[in-house]
Amino acid sequence: MTSRPHHATTTDPDGFRLRLAQPADAAAITAVFLASRAAALPYLPRLYSDEQTHAFIEAVVLPSCAVWVAELGDPARIVGFAALDKTVLDHLYLHPDVRRRGIGTALLETVKEASPGELSLHCFQRNAAARAFYERHGFTAGEFDDGSRNEENEPDVTYHWTAH
Repeated sequence: MTSRPHHATTTDPDGFRLRLAQPADAAAITAVFLASRAAALPYLPRLYSDEQTHAFIEAVVLPSCAVWVAELGDPARIVGFAALDKTVLDHLYLHPDVRRRGIGTALLETVKEASPGELSLHCFQRNAAARAFYERHGFTAGEFDDGSRNEENEPDVTYHWTAH
């Protein structure tokens, strides 16, 4: 289990709030994951049903990772999340209607603060927007893969970040 940061909640001046995820957030996190992938990665095969994806978030991601959610509005709705497994950023997804508002950057900065000074992540090679986002935030492309290491069989690249 990844150690959790001392600050559990932060509020941004743009009105979104970051906090540590709770088990009850699994359905909302799943909804963000599914909407984001459908909008940003339409070329990926759908390997799992919505119910199977929810079960994965609930039984694997939430118990094994430090997970932060971004909330927006009143009443608050979850619009993004990031999951950190030791030094690996396993997930960072935003609902498509909240992109380019600083939420992804805030989630990534929170993950960087919680990491031990280094991070890696896998990104699909065709996901140009995500690749540009990570590169803007100091990540460098490392190993390129033909897709044999992921279940979608989609070529990916491993990105690395080290604190200076």
